[in-house]
Amino acid sequence: MDHIFIIGGVLFLLLFFVSYFFQKVRLPSLLSYIFLGVALSWLFTGPELRVLDEISRTGIVLLFFLLGLHFPLNRLVSISRRIWKAGVMDIVLNFGGTVLIAYLLGFDLVFSLIIGGVAYASSSAMTIRLLEESGRKNSPEGEFKLALLIFEDLAAPVIVSVLVGLSATGIITGSALAITFGKVVILTVAAILIAYFLFRKADILFQRYINKDFMPLFAVSIAFIFAGIAESMELSKLLGAFLAGVMLSETGTSREFDRMIEPVKNLFMPFFFFWFGTSIDLGAGRFDFPAVMILILWGLIGKMIVGLWGGRLYGLTVKGSLRAAFSLGQRGEFSVVIAALAEIGLRLFLGVYISVTAVVGVYLFRMAPSLAEKFGDRWIERGKKKQNDKNSGRKE
Repeated sequence: MDHIFIIGGVLFLLLFFVSYFFQKVRLPSLLSYIFLGVALSWLFTGPELRVLDEISRTGIVLLFFLLGLHFPLNRLVSISRRIWKAGVMDIVLNFGGTVLIAYLLGFDLVFSLIIGGVAYASSSAMTIRLLEESGRKNSPEGEFKLALLIFEDLAAPVIVSVLVGLSATGIITGSALAITFGKVVILTVAAILIAYFLFRKADILFQRYINKDFMPLFAVSIAFIFAGIAESMELSKLLGAFLAGVMLSETGTSREFDRMIEPVKNLFMPFFFFWFGTSIDLGAGRFDFPAVMILILWGLIGKMIVGLWGGRLYGLTVKGSLRAAFSLGQRGEFSVVIAALAEIGLRLFLGVYISVTAVVGVYLFRMAPSLAEKFGDRWIERGKKKQNDKNSGRKE
């Protein structure tokens, strides 16, 4: 690849400009990277795409590694206890429901599962940024959304690994599913044992040397090794990276590792979305417009149900639940990760799904307070009327 520094520098500059423009118009940056990839895909041939692919792998592995750093074992158990009802509802409606609808629309089972994975997780990056911009992060409804995002973040690596395992075999049978889940359990148990009996006991050693310049090398080595082990087991490298982060979180130095690795991840991550854009062929494959509109509509409705019903189960008020219901529709980084598992001819379909839900989801998030006031007042009035009618009936 000739003139690699000039090409790399120009690409970094283009990524900067499109991201800056999208943020100025209050749209998600990751969409700018995907659209730029689509626009420039004709410039990249086999060797260049392979280089992009390798760079993008680094970014996405570091993303999941940093995600795991935020979840020491005690926190995993605590969050699961608080949010499991809404979390299970989310999986059933937005993963399971989407798989069923896609299959009924005529897609094969493997692609239906991939669509379900794409539809399942809301974008953590977008949602957290929007919560911070709106000042709603510390509200009860913000706490619920963050807990639900964490549950999705925990489930997403497992879903990705299962889909990778099934994609590798190309056949979905009960035995293939059992083998894949068995591998996930083995890798997870191994990570928990290493975390508990090795890294947790070495916390003093880590805290002594955490500010040394060789510690990022150790952290990235653990992330890459576990990612490679997962990949060799025909699971997702992202699950391995996530578990590596969980292991190192037991050292009590998560914040320091996060501070070291975050800037490197921010440099590499745009290339993943850019690479995904270059893999979308606008003139090839199947694009079923009615099907994608049906799935987008269900994707938004499914998240609204989880926000409304799950929010009430969590203990939110009517208006708080409604604000949550209108704030979960945006899909983002995890959806793109799962979409990349699909055949090239089907990525346009998934790209449209992600782009539309991201834009509409962001719009609904910003409109959520006013929509909650409008529909919340009607809901409360209707509830009071029913209660008054019930009381009148008792008196008679």
